[in-house]
Order: sequence, then structure tokens, then C-alpha cells
Amino acid sequence: MYAVIKTGGKQYKVAAGEKLKIEKLAGDVGSKLVIDKVLMINDGANTTIGAPLIAGATVNATVLSHGRADKVMIFKFRRRKHYRKTQGHRQSFTEIQIGEILAAGASVAKPAKAKAAKAAE
Repeated sequence: MYAVIKTGGKQYKVAAGEKLKIEKLAGDVGSKLVIDKVLMINDGANTTIGAPLIAGATVNATVLSHGRADKVMIFKFRRRKHYRKTQGHRQSFTEIQIGEILAAGASVAKPAKAKAAKAAE
């Protein structure tokens, strides 16, 4: 069971309970996010593909942390011209955990931990 979502100009294949680093989003650590740009949902037997988005489908997520990626060095050099330029860049990210995938208001997938806890009761 998975969905394809779009956020930060990129597309991600996500499943319930999965951790993911995406482009930085506003929101405090521990807050809930609702991602409504769902491009595709596959529930094992059926695949729903949006045109371009699936109306009413959402993916719920929780913000785990904010951070910055490793530094990427940019070095420009022109031989025999006495030209050198060094620059660094660190991209900000938000780490999220996917909660549940909802297709047009009905629950499609929940995290595996929640299912195991309910089965133990």
C-alpha cells in the first residue's frame, strides 16, 4: 500500500509509517501536516491515478525534525587566468513520518504499529 505525493517540487513514493526528508516546510516539531497533492494511490488490488491530482485524497504526516543537509562545495576555476571561486551550500530539510493515507475521505492505509497494537488488545 503506497501513494505518490508531490511536495517541494519533487515527487515521493510513500507508505504508512515511513520516515522521509523533504524540502523545508513550515510547522513545529510534533505538529501534524496534511499533504493534499496526491498523484497516485495503490492499495494492492486497485491503482488510482489522478489527472493530475486525486480529488479528496490526502496523506497525513507528523513533523519529526528540521535540519540542514551536508555541505556541498562549488569550486570554479579558470586555468592560467588567476580565477578561483569557492562556495558552499547546505540545503534545509524537514523530516516527516507518514501517518495514514486517505483516499477521498476513506482510510486506505494506517501505520503498521497501530495495527499491531490493536491486534494485541
